[in-house]
Amino acid sequence: MNAVTSVRHVSGFRLWLRFSVGTEGEIDLSDELRGPVFEPLAEPAVFAQVSVNPELRTITWPNGADFAPEFLYARVRAVV
Repeated sequence: MNAVTSVRHVSGFRLWLRFSVGTEGEIDLSDELRGPVFEPLAEPAVFAQVSVNPELRTITWPNGADFAPEFLYARVRAVV
């Protein structure tokens, strides 16, 4: 599994991610913020609170929202 090792909020709903295999890049998650868990992230100040959860090996937010690392990796790879 390609674990997320670093995340940085770039702007708006864009993040820069680095994975355990060395791949890195930016993604825009604005089109993924639907549903009860993700809707609070539509507030830019909340979205910017992203961090890496070392146990889950992916990005998470204080409200418990997260994205599967495989999904994130595929999105970064599609852009690179």
